[in-house]
Amino acid sequence: MQSELLMDDRLRSPEERPRPLRTGSDCPVLLSARLVLRAPHEDDIDALAHLANNSSVATMVSRMPHPYTVADAADFVRRSQAGTMGKCVYAITKAENGAFLGCCGIEPHRDPETVELGYWLGEPYWNRGYGTEAAQTLIDMAFRTRDIERIDARCRVMNIGSRRVIQKCGFQFQGSGMAHSLALGTMVPVEWYRLDRKIWMSLKSWGTGR
Repeated sequence: MQSELLMDDRLRSPEERPRPLRTGSDCPVLLSARLVLRAPHEDDIDALAHLANNSSVATMVSRMPHPYTVADAADFVRRSQAGTMGKCVYAITKAENGAFLGCCGIEPHRDPETVELGYWLGEPYWNRGYGTEAAQTLIDMAFRTRDIERIDARCRVMNIGSRRVIQKCGFQFQGSGMAHSLALGTMVPVEWYRLDRKIWMSLKSWGTGR
């Protein structure tokens, strides 16, 4: 289950790139009932490469190449640590044992009052509520620590699991369009959703239904 976490801004032209988000201390470690969201590091490289090298994952994320190699994973970790990606990127890990499950993050939008949410999980961890838990944790952080009014999210039309996560987090459907898939080398239909601050405030108590 994946949303449109844009993995590689090197594919955007300079004029298309929105202002970068700060990294480091501006992206604090986040805790939830079962997860720890933290910065990616070198110990994640092998697990990242293993989970991301899956066409079922790559074809649902706009800018994830396929095949996905250890070199790709190492480059992703290096750039996320250096802050060159312009995003606030997290590794999704299990609180109980530190196992790497996938990635999530928020990235800037050309509208300074908007950010975009993205996430992906390795296939062994689908349908366990981890995507919703990670997304809700990240949404709470974004609204509480940033001067934004809305968060956008996108998913492929065929991605039922990701759509369910987005809807459970309170996002409202805005429209549909096309986005380029690096793994497929073509344009694919996507749906666009938005969560406004006022709606989030009414949903701050997420409840236990993941």
